[in-house]
Amino acid sequence: MPGLNLTREEAQQRAAVISVDHYDVELDLTRGDRDFLSRTTVTFSATEGEATFADLVSNNVHSIVLNGETLDPVIHQDNRIALPPLAAHNTLTVEADCQYMHTGEGLHRFVDPADSQAYCYSQFEVPDARRVFTTFEQPDLKATFTFTVTVPAGWKVFSNSATPEPEVHEDRWTYRFEETERISTYITAIIAGPYQGVTDSLVSSDGRTIPLGVWCRASLIDSLDSDRILEITRQGFSFFEAAYGIPYPFKTYDQIFVPEYNAGAMENAGCVTFRDQYIFRTRPTTADLEARANTILHELAHMWFGDLVTMKWWNDLWLNESFAEFMSHLALAEATEYTEGWTGFMLRKDWGMNQDQLPTTHPITAEIRDLADVEVNFDGITYAKGASVLRQLVSYVGREHFFAGLHEYLTKHSYQNATLADLLDELEKASGRDLKQWSRVWLEEAGITLLRPEIEVDENGTITKLTVLQESFSEGSSLRPHRLIVSGYSANEEGTISRVFSQELDVDGASTVIEEAQGIARPDLILINDQDLAYAKVRLDPQSLDFAIRNISRFEDSLTRGVIMASAWDMTRDGEMPAHDYLTLLLTALPVERNATMLRLYLRHLDQALETYVAPAKRAALQERVASGLLILARTAAAHSDEQQLFVRQLAHCAVLPEHFEAIHGLYDGTQTLMGLDLDVDLRWALLIALVRGGVAGEAEIAALETEDDTMTGHQKAAAARAAVPDQGVKQQTWDAVLRDLSIPNDTRWAMVSGFWAQARTNPEMYVPVVADYFDSLEQIWKDHTFHIAEDIVTLMFPKALAGYVQGIDPIAKGNEWISNHRNASAALVRLLREQISTTERMLNAQAADLN
Repeated sequence: MPGLNLTREEAQQRAAVISVDHYDVELDLTRGDRDFLSRTTVTFSATEGEATFADLVSNNVHSIVLNGETLDPVIHQDNRIALPPLAAHNTLTVEADCQYMHTGEGLHRFVDPADSQAYCYSQFEVPDARRVFTTFEQPDLKATFTFTVTVPAGWKVFSNSATPEPEVHEDRWTYRFEETERISTYITAIIAGPYQGVTDSLVSSDGRTIPLGVWCRASLIDSLDSDRILEITRQGFSFFEAAYGIPYPFKTYDQIFVPEYNAGAMENAGCVTFRDQYIFRTRPTTADLEARANTILHELAHMWFGDLVTMKWWNDLWLNESFAEFMSHLALAEATEYTEGWTGFMLRKDWGMNQDQLPTTHPITAEIRDLADVEVNFDGITYAKGASVLRQLVSYVGREHFFAGLHEYLTKHSYQNATLADLLDELEKASGRDLKQWSRVWLEEAGITLLRPEIEVDENGTITKLTVLQESFSEGSSLRPHRLIVSGYSANEEGTISRVFSQELDVDGASTVIEEAQGIARPDLILINDQDLAYAKVRLDPQSLDFAIRNISRFEDSLTRGVIMASAWDMTRDGEMPAHDYLTLLLTALPVERNATMLRLYLRHLDQALETYVAPAKRAALQERVASGLLILARTAAAHSDEQQLFVRQLAHCAVLPEHFEAIHGLYDGTQTLMGLDLDVDLRWALLIALVRGGVAGEAEIAALETEDDTMTGHQKAAAARAAVPDQGVKQQTWDAVLRDLSIPNDTRWAMVSGFWAQARTNPEMYVPVVADYFDSLEQIWKDHTFHIAEDIVTLMFPKALAGYVQGIDPIAKGNEWISNHRNASAALVRLLREQISTTERMLNAQAADLN
């Protein structure tokens, strides 16, 4: 039985039989807090006499009428409606009760504890429009849509067309939206509730006035910085209309910040939804603002690439996400105040490179057999590696030719579906270059290559030959062409470090000679991939690495430091650099870093190194050293700075000694202060969770702060704090709830997970009792939960934190045994387990290297 799945073969067969014209969808959201009424009339053409099926997730179908004939609702089985032989032109009407969700999928319903008001929003990617109305749920069956939505009086409703004036009745309002453009089901949207916001407009490049709106829950309206959001939006409109050479393709543009959202945002046509953590209730760092700006631009880029022109099937998912990722960073750097946008991209690229080194890596153009394959491919390869490769493609064909070809592609396939071959065809025409080989090695092969310098010098220290060597790191990956910069850096008499040579060139094959370096004095540090143009693993030679460890704080450019640190981090992950040496390098780099996004990346690496890569015998001492260093950094950081805030938060996360908790307690209760530190409610929660983790605070303090912060976020943080209590009974209770309680909302569940693992690095033995239950429960987890929830439980609760740190616990062996004994398990579940096993193997390899 198909269940919620759909295979590519089934989709191709259905698309060969039918062509969808229009959906007329009526929803009534006034019928309680569990079900809503859904009435769908869809008109479509078909090959006469052929049969197919429609999609609907509902536990109560009232009626099904096809071409005037009433069909028995029993034909709705296993989330499908089996349709009998069809006419050339067909009308299908289905009336059903559909169910609100609390998992961030379908139509999610949320009651705000701040004011007891209910809010709804839809999230349909990949296959969840069928949870709200009857569909033919695949991207290549585009249609126009008309939505009519009845809601409690006073509610606002948003969709893919501009919000109309409601028909006002005594206790309910009805909104009748205009017909949409021709779009795919997964980018339709319904958002309803007492949302508040700001409206504005802009003039598109074709002279049309485009209404703009920025909206959020009533309890967040005082924190809605709409001016800044609208400024980024306007900058994005101007940049993308010029870059694509095509006016904005829809009639309105609302941006709505919604609660308990699984993703960062979703590119519904003309009606984008964002997780409302992007509405900052406390002072954001520059990194927070840059990340939000990037997300705004990412979703806006999709209006052309993904919404106007959409993939035929999910194997071209990267055409959506890689392009939006690339274009958002390009716009960020060239059209906004965040001119170091490509420096910030290193945080995203780190995600992609990690994903690409797992045994489950896949080509950018992944083979997608069914919807289960799609779900696990919203990953770092599809987003970050794809964007990195597109930077290479722009250099390869030339920027002017790239955008000329892109314009033709978007124009030719407007409001239709297209494939990778269609895009490459237009880029080849525009540039005159044959992209078949380029596509083969970059898009159709998985994995990553490694670049390292080979340096020959004479007796005087003069370079006689500098070569970039390329080797295949991932099994089966070919050597690839790279456009990159090789530079040399040396200390000068003034005590600063300067670039003494630099050459931009194409690196291809096993070796490439850097001609410009011949005859110059050997620089103190030779850096392959300066400015981070290429996508590859990069090594520093021993002399350069030694110079970096001693002098990293003297490099003035954040991006240069970032490339050096990325190379050292990759060597640490590969067991070529002891984790304690990396931490020494990192503690030297932290005091001089002023780019908040890079600082956030460094602190993430610091956390990962302490948690997984340091040798067990060294971990306690390193934890004390790092936390003490963070305490000094927090006390010496500039007042009111991002660095001050980030160091205090990291101190709270890493504290281990009594003096650390004493300092944190002093900040929390106000007996100690740091000049310029804003002790806002979010920071107080971070400090309190640390105190709970250390056994210095408990339920009384949690309840007091939760009463003060009676908001969704406050209750989620309280859940995290309660799960962080260092008590075996609390851990077991939290474990059972996370794995088995289906009623817990998604964001609350993940808050509990964060608290659950709070003692993993200081008392890993506490988690031994749950290891066997994890593997015993996998099948039930996969069966009971929706895909997104099950995926995160499987990933986040895998007991890798114990590997190497608790004798007798071997998650690798247990994981491999489970896979061996469950040969009929879901391929997606097996993939997730294989990734966790591989990550654990890397941990143990790094721990062994750290013994040296």
